[in-house]
This record gives sequence, structure tokens and C-alpha cells, in this order.
Amino acid sequence: MAQGGRYRFLTIAVVFHLIYIYSIFSIYFVSPIVHGMREHRIENQEAPAKRLVLFVGDGLRADKAFQSFPDPKPSDPDSDEAKTPRPLAPFLRSRVLEHGTFGVSHTRVPTESRPGHVALIAGLYEDVSAVMTGWKLNPVNFDSVFNRSRHTWSWGSPDILPMFEQGAVPGRVDADMYDAEAEDNSKEAYHLDLWVFDKVKALFAEAKTNATLNAELRKDKNVFFLHLLGLDTTGHSHRPYSWQYLYNIQIVDQGVKEITQLIEDFYDDGKTAFVFTADHGMSDWGSHGDGHPDNTRTPLITWGSGVAAPVVNVSGTARGHEDGFSLDWGLDHIQRHDVAQADVAALMAYLAGLSFPTNSVGELPLSYLDTDPKSKAEALLVNAKEILEMYRVKEEQKKSKELYYKPFSGLGDEAHSVEHRVTQIEQAIANGDSEGAIRQSNELIQLGLQGLRYLQTYDWLFLRTLVTAGYVGWIVFAITTVIDLHVLNAETKPSRTVPSLIAFSSILVALYSALFTQESPLVYYAYAFFPVVFWEEIWARKSALLEGSRVLFANVSSKADIVKLVLSTLGFFGLLEALASIKKILVQSYFKREIYTICYLLATTWPAFYGQSFLKENVFTVAPWVISCIIMSVFTTLPANKAESLNLIVCGGVLMFAVGLVYLLFEKKITAEDESSNDNASPAGQDVPSQIVFGCQLGLVLLAVIVTRSSVITLQARQGLGSGNIYVGWFTLVASLVLPLGYSGQADRHYLHRLTATFLQFAPTFIILTISYEGLFYFAFCMCLFSWMRLEHSVYLHKTKGSQPDGVSAKDGVKAAVAAAGDRLKAMEKGDYRSLTLADARIALFFFFFVQSAFFSASNIASVSSFSLDAVYRLVPVFDPFSQGALLVLKLMVPFAALSANFGLLNQRLGVAPSALFMVVMAVSDVMTLSFFYMVKDEGSWLDIGTTISHFVIASLLGVFVAGLELVSESIVGRVPLDNDGKRDKAESNGEASTSKSVAEKKALHSSVKKTE
Repeated sequence: MAQGGRYRFLTIAVVFHLIYIYSIFSIYFVSPIVHGMREHRIENQEAPAKRLVLFVGDGLRADKAFQSFPDPKPSDPDSDEAKTPRPLAPFLRSRVLEHGTFGVSHTRVPTESRPGHVALIAGLYEDVSAVMTGWKLNPVNFDSVFNRSRHTWSWGSPDILPMFEQGAVPGRVDADMYDAEAEDNSKEAYHLDLWVFDKVKALFAEAKTNATLNAELRKDKNVFFLHLLGLDTTGHSHRPYSWQYLYNIQIVDQGVKEITQLIEDFYDDGKTAFVFTADHGMSDWGSHGDGHPDNTRTPLITWGSGVAAPVVNVSGTARGHEDGFSLDWGLDHIQRHDVAQADVAALMAYLAGLSFPTNSVGELPLSYLDTDPKSKAEALLVNAKEILEMYRVKEEQKKSKELYYKPFSGLGDEAHSVEHRVTQIEQAIANGDSEGAIRQSNELIQLGLQGLRYLQTYDWLFLRTLVTAGYVGWIVFAITTVIDLHVLNAETKPSRTVPSLIAFSSILVALYSALFTQESPLVYYAYAFFPVVFWEEIWARKSALLEGSRVLFANVSSKADIVKLVLSTLGFFGLLEALASIKKILVQSYFKREIYTICYLLATTWPAFYGQSFLKENVFTVAPWVISCIIMSVFTTLPANKAESLNLIVCGGVLMFAVGLVYLLFEKKITAEDESSNDNASPAGQDVPSQIVFGCQLGLVLLAVIVTRSSVITLQARQGLGSGNIYVGWFTLVASLVLPLGYSGQADRHYLHRLTATFLQFAPTFIILTISYEGLFYFAFCMCLFSWMRLEHSVYLHKTKGSQPDGVSAKDGVKAAVAAAGDRLKAMEKGDYRSLTLADARIALFFFFFVQSAFFSASNIASVSSFSLDAVYRLVPVFDPFSQGALLVLKLMVPFAALSANFGLLNQRLGVAPSALFMVVMAVSDVMTLSFFYMVKDEGSWLDIGTTISHFVIASLLGVFVAGLELVSESIVGRVPLDNDGKRDKAESNGEASTSKSVAEKKALHSSVKKTE
């Protein structure tokens, strides 16, 4: 295969997949934000409150806020009083029981701080792509409650406050933030909340001596925002059931009590409204981000001016507790009023007498309002007008760009128009039918939201068709390329005609014209480009596809062969679907990974299919395979969410060190006994520079164990991680990755040496960044890959030796011999590569399975919550999402370096061209990608939204990832010697002649097929 064709294919694969990954954001997650709407506010009513105070307990779960626990930090732990359960937030509980209204605020995925605060304060659910473009600043400007206020004072984290300060009218929002270094996860975090409370107290204390500030504070429509990050940081570090998290709840409750009393005393007018809530919850494992109920359910407590008093049911359970979630709160006699998170923004705007944020989709929760039915009806009508204003603007924008626009049926004709419906509601209010007006307003709001949804999905059919044509085209194009390069050895030439070129060019011009007329984004042109190019190339090379199929299926003649082929094909795609189904079966925050256990146990029986003689001849190859598969089957039965275990961390590190030490001490003996040893290689014991580098690698593994143990103990004691631990940790991590470059100037070593050096290269990374059994997984996974590589090679030799071809007919003996000799010469000139066969599809499937197993065996990449930040705190104790995320990704990528090295060696030992097997994997992997594309959701279950995005991105990235693995493999094992003087190693020498003869036979068969046509 020409190198140009290989790299051209890999380049196309990477570019195509990177562009098409973005397709779900172009289709499913287009930003809902538009501009140019008129503002709407309640004009004919006095504002219920003159000012509003918003407390956000970042990362506070609803259940922990209301449940009872023993005193988490008692002065006398042995006293009966300390052991007696009691509410941890007595002040907030008193608001629920006596003064206000409470419920559960349901968030949406992703349950992160930025989108949570955007929903609370702006009333919109930010699309996921916007979250990826910026954590602190606004990728798209949007309106908010703060921007509608007269003035907003805010205190808290530098990760949250700037986006509301810089997104508002200049000078309208003041943001007082602590330094980013204060968010140190190695120290207690409740000090962050105390800092906020102290700053608020200082502001009002200053107002007593500052007349200007005093006057500003006493104006109406002011908002005060207290962002309390301590709970989130403590939950990450200690888990939400720890005494530290529960104690932080006490700190927050006491602080809210003091601030409430301070403000009421300062104004002394009873015209302040208070709202306490959270941006997201927290899983039992101290993480958030996905749609697990622990992450999506947050407390909402409101009290003060304009807020309804609690509804008490003295005879039984009040309404709102039907789901059983709040039965252990001791509040089942108080009516619970659940809301969507965006509804909080509408509630705050109403209470403070502000205009509704123009981008808000929140529905005003009337049960929270202390007012008469007519006022509620009027307020809800204004809320409906604000939502319908967004619909009007978006519809006008869509009409101006579409060639043919079809309006939303619910609001499309005169009888169902917005104006007609609003008039009916106004008449109902004027006639005193407030309940009817409220019902009609709710219906109108739902119609408005449905209309917005209709406009949001208007282009779905067209874009989905383009993307589907692109993925199907890529699959067929990739298969065609593999057949042409690795089955027919690039002998066929593309056949293009003028009519076909005109036809495909016309299709592309028509698509581009439509996109240009509709002012479509530039990426849409790429979506249209790839399908046309792929299918044009397929049409031009259809002869290669047909002839390659005849060669591949030449031995399929009898009915038994056909049945076997059909069953194998069904099994192939059946396993692909089984791998896909793992990501569909949901059990709370993680998935049924146990199917991998079944697959590994079934894989132990694979060698038996080659007969008893094969098992006897290769017992020392089969046994490690069976043992490693059994060990690997255990990991997917273990929970993906793990608690930190120092013993397991050290155990994994010791195993890695032991592997390297055994190889260093017995290298010469190990390589001499291996069937693929190179007799001309330098004796292992005489290569002193190589042994020095190898010894340094071993030392770094041991150093990683020591520094990780020290860091874990220090972090668990909350003593603050010293700079020495951080510097040594970073040195060990970086040095271990760089040190193998020391082998580059030395003679090529045995492939076992290269694999062991690669294993040790990434061992410190896995030790430093592991929190539990991941180090043991890395050891077992590398063992399984090595066993697989050796077993596949043995299977290849067994089948080659046992299936000597009979050659061509006697009358063409001389001719066939000459042809075989010529083909053999050509094959040697090309690198002595054999053609791919149908059996190689099995190898590609195994590789694909190992890629999936590397993702899911030790963690659950489809669930954000399965990743703990405990490990990255050892290197980055201060919150930094990008650097911490990069370390998590690095840990996730480590097993794939081992996979690529073993697969690359297997590629060489089987005698196929470089990247041949990688290309087969890329050709079939997108069958699963296309399936996940249609499963992506942008509404419905909060859990479904996040997981379907993860599924598609993972599956689509496999194409890019496999291309990257091929290049990694080449860099790791590209120059590893497997032969003597340009010939195959001893183990392959017996099958060499038959391999060449098999190639010649395929050539002869190919020629005969062409002649018979």
C-alpha cells in the first residue's frame, strides 16, 4: 500500500469525524438565545417587595438540606445530645414551617454551576455547546434578573460572578470575589462561605457611615446575591454524607439567619423578599454533572414580602409529597411546591417588581405568591406575553431566511393567533373569571413553549438527512478504500465519466445554493460537502468494491459456507449492538457494564474452536489469555463510582513495579525463550544505556507510589497539600512520560522490551491519578492485550500451516509458477505484506471491543459523575476545571497507548500492511455512531439528555481515536525488530512460503474471475 493512500485515508477520517461530531450541536443544541424582544413587566400592581435577597448554596442537595442528623461536630461526641438526630438547618426549616413556601427545584443537565446559575438568574436553559465555550464569561449575551434590577450587589466565587457582572448594563452589578487560590481543595471550604457573610455584614456596616451608599441601598428594585461555594467544594472533597458537608450546612444556615436578621433590622419595613436555593445537587460520590436525581433535585425556600404562607394539612400528608422523596424530612404536613429551575427567575422578577428577563422560559409559580386571584392572573398573562415575544422574534428571523416557511399550527391561523388568545384572556380577567384566565394563560404559555420548540427543530429533517448520508457514505467509502488498498493491492483505477461528474457537481451546487439563500452557518456547507464527495468516490470505484467482494467471498461456495458466513456477520454486528446497548441500559447514574464481564468470559472459550491439537501446542499462550480474561471480567462487576482506597492504590503500584523488576533481572532469559526472539540482537545484559533508562523508569514507578501515598494521607487529614508533594508529583508524572525518549538513540530492542518500557512509561500516571482499583485494572488490561497479541499470532500460524493451498491446475503449472514468482517479487518490493481476508474482521472486532473495554472497565465515561476529583487534587489542589479535566483525560487515555502498541505489533506479526487493521476498525465503528446520532435527546428526562450526548461523542470520536492510535502505534513499535536480515522471524518462517503462495493464488483467482466475465 502506498503511504500516500494510507495518510490520505487517516486525514480524511480525522477531519470528517471532527466536523460531524459538531453536527449534534448544530441540530440538537442550537442556542435558544435571541435578541430584539420588547420587555414585559406588571404595570398595574405595586411590587410585592422593594428588594430581593438570593442565597445559592452551591452543590446543596435537597434531601440533605431538610433531613435530620446527629451533630456533625459536637463539643462532646459521647453525649446523648450529640447522638440525637436534629435538623441541621433550623432557621431555614423555621421559614418552611411558619413564614414561607418551599419545594424542590428541578435542574437540567448538565448539572454544573454555570448552567445552573444561568437558569436561576436568567430563566433560560443554556445549550450544552455554550457551556463548552466558556466557564466564566458569556459565549452569548443574555438578559437576567440582575440586569433588570436597579442595582445588584453580589459576593462569592470568581467562577460565577463575572458572567453576570460583564453581561449586564455597565455599572449595574457589583461583584466582590475572593481570589481563585482560596478555592483550595486541600483545606476546609466553609471559610469561603464565612468570607461571603462577613463581606455582606461589612457592606451594611459601612452604610451606617456612608450616606451615598446608604441612599443607594434604600432604593427599590435592588438585588443582593450571595454565592456560597463551600458546600460544593466540601462535597467534592468529603462526599455529601460526611460530617464536613453536614457541618457546612450548619454554617450556611447560621449565616443565612444572621444576614436575614441584619437586613430586616437595617430596613425595618418588612418589604424584603428572600429566596434560598441551589444551582445543582451532589451525588453520593461527591460529583455532579449528569442527570442523577441527587444532582437535579435542589431545595427552594422563599419567605418575606410577597411570599405565600405555608399551606398546612393538619389531618394527613399534604400535597406535593406523593413521590415519597420528602417523607423523612418531617415536613409532610406542609404542602410542597416543586418548580423547574428556570421558574425561579420569573418568581424573583415578580417579587422585586422587575421586568421578566427577555430570554426567560420560566413559568411564574403562582402557589408561591401572596396575592389575590386577579393579580395572579394578570401576572401570569404578562409572563405569557414575555414568552410569546421570543416566539415572535424567532419566527420573524426564520421567515426571513427560509425559501418556504411553514408556520406553527398552534399559533398559525387567525382563530389561534397570539392576539386572539390574549384578547380572550384579558376579557376573562375583566369579567372576573380569574381561574379561567389563569387556565388560558397556562395553555398559552405551553403553546408558546411548543412554538419555540417547533422553531428550534425546524431544520432537523434537512440536517439529519445530510448527516445520515455523510455517515453512510463514509462507511461505504472506508470499506471501498480498505478493499482497494489491502485486498486488491490498489490495482483498480477509479472510473469517472462526464455524466457522473456533472450529476454529483449539480447536487453539490444545488445544496450550496439553498444553504447560501438561507444564510446557513459555514459548517452546514461541510455537512453537505462530505456526502457528495464520498458517494462520488464510491461510484467511481464501484469496480473495486465488486471485484474485492468476489475475491473475499471466493471460498464461500457451499451452503454450509454461506450459513457460516451469515452467522458470523450477524454475530459481528450483534456484538456491535451489544456494545451499544450497554450505554442504553440505565441504572441511576451508571450503566450495565456487566455485559463486558459476559464477553470476557465467552472470550476464554475462543481458543477451543481451533481444536485440541492447537490447545496442546500453544498451552503457554492460551493459559495467560484465559487467566487475563477472567481477571478482566471482574472489573466491570465493580462499581464505576469508587471511594478512595490507599491500599488498592499501593497494591497496583507494587504490581507495576514488580513487572518491571522481574523483566530487568531476567530480560535475557525471557527474550531468549520467546518464540519471536532475534538471534542477531545485542544481548540484553550488555546494553548498559538501555538498562539505565529502564532502571530510571522503575525508580519513577516507586517514587510515584511514595509521593501518592504521602499526598493521600495529607489530603485526607485536610492539612493542606505542601508544595513538596505537588512538585515531586508533577516531576514524576512528566519525567515518566519523557524518559522513554532515552531509548531513541539506542539500538532497537526486542519487542518485549519495548512493550515493558511502554507499560512502565504510563504506570506513574495511573498511580498518581488513581483513587481505587484503576492501577490493578491497568496491570490486568496490559496483560490481557499482550496475551491477545500472542494468541492471534499463534492462530495465524496454525491456520497458515493447516491450510496449504493446492495451487492451480496442472496444465497451467508453469504459468502459475511464473505468476507466483512474479507476485512474490512484487510483494517483497512492497514490504512483503499479505492481503486482508475475512478472518481479519474478527481481529478488528476484538480491537473494537478492547477500545470499549478501556473506556468502561474501570470507569464510566458516559456518566460525568463516575469521575472523582480526589486524584487530581494531588497535583492541582486549587479549583481549575481545565487543568483538572486535562489530567482526567490523560488518565483515561493511558490504556489506549498499551492497546495501540500491542495492536501495532500484531499488525506487523500477521504480515499485513501498516494501518490495514486500523482501517478496518474505522470502517465499521460508525455503524454504532449513526445509531447513537438518532438517540440524542435535547429534552425529556434530564438523565437522557446528558447520556445521549456522551454516547454519540464517544462513538464518533472512536474514528478519530483509532486514527490517532495508529500513529501512536507506529511511534512506539515502528522499528521493533521481528525478523532477521529482512525476513520474518523463526516462528513465521514455516508459514512464509504458504503465505506467498496464498497471495499468488488470490491473484490467479482474481485473474480467472476477470477472464470469465
